[in-house]
Amino acid sequence: MQEHEVEIRVVSSLRDIDAVSWDACACPEATGGARANDPFTTHRFLSALEKSGSVGTGTGWQPQYLTARIGGDLIGVAPMYVKSHSQGEYIFDHNWAHAFERAGGRYYPKLQIAVPHTPATGRRFLVRPGFEETGTAALAQGAVQLASNNRVSSLHVTFCTQEEAHCGEALGLLLRKTQQFHWLNNGYEHFGDFLNSLSSRKRKNMRKERAAAQGFGGTIQTFSGDALQPEHWDAFWTFYQDTGARKWGTPYLTRAFFDIAQDTLREDMALVLAEREGRWVAGALNFIGAETLYGRYWGCSEHHPFLHFELCYYQAIDIAIARGLARVEAGAQGEHKLARGYLPTPTWSLHWIADRGFRDAIASYLRAEREAVEEEIDVLTDYGPFRRVEVEEQQ
Repeated sequence: MQEHEVEIRVVSSLRDIDAVSWDACACPEATGGARANDPFTTHRFLSALEKSGSVGTGTGWQPQYLTARIGGDLIGVAPMYVKSHSQGEYIFDHNWAHAFERAGGRYYPKLQIAVPHTPATGRRFLVRPGFEETGTAALAQGAVQLASNNRVSSLHVTFCTQEEAHCGEALGLLLRKTQQFHWLNNGYEHFGDFLNSLSSRKRKNMRKERAAAQGFGGTIQTFSGDALQPEHWDAFWTFYQDTGARKWGTPYLTRAFFDIAQDTLREDMALVLAEREGRWVAGALNFIGAETLYGRYWGCSEHHPFLHFELCYYQAIDIAIARGLARVEAGAQGEHKLARGYLPTPTWSLHWIADRGFRDAIASYLRAEREAVEEEIDVLTDYGPFRRVEVEEQQ
């Protein structure tokens, strides 16, 4: 392709980028009404965060979206934010911040290319088809240049794809490898097919868990699209507030986010709710991609044995099988997911550190961490619930 000069600019609000132009970069596969591969980088999702006040002033996530243009035409974008803390990222750098500040440095603010509050892998350098190499390099180099010009401590690109990770490493960014637990659909036609792939003991345990959970004294229903109603969000907001307060101190998303989601995102969501004696008592929210179901939030007002596992993991598997989806990403952390059929899977991020000495120390740490993560993935996979032949096939 002929070389072109790429102009990089920063835009402080998605109001200044029309949805069609953004989505032509973020989800070109979704033209004509098809589903986006990644619902979290769509204009409608990121706009919902912005319009609801879930990012912006006072949140520690100040939008600074990157745009790349050739001859005035938008060929690439990246969801970038100025961060004043490290909350809502799920690729933890708190120890880095503490070490840098103990040495007399100032770690915050930093720049973050990510989907706020969302530990889901996807493209972070969103480039129109045909401009992949040029656009990705321009966005990555432009972000580094902005970090350097503004004298921030660091730039972080979290939950990027493996391809982007290796591209960024070739451009001089530090590569980090972490892990999550994902369920893979090996062509199952129903949950029983999945159960048959497990070892006898794990299969028995899973059946007992599901029976106990489903015997909680109520019913479990899944709502998506037009079946979602405001009353469902009233109930789920109560659950989400409780979980958010216990895990993070305060919920990341505002109540307004769910009102906007009802209008603009309901086709992207599957909300699983448990009802008992006429009241909603627990819920789990999933987002739907073209190939992946993304488990995001859970909460409850009553505790019932194994109901968490049923709503978050087993119901997600049921939804994925019914929709013909290839996988379920169950969010950050949680080795308890292993016994529920979710296998350890690598996740990737990129990091640029301004201070040379600190950068060298982080690079050394990341090399050791990658080796440890690779070993842990191997060990945990061996402890998984699948029959040995099944594990070998999935590897």
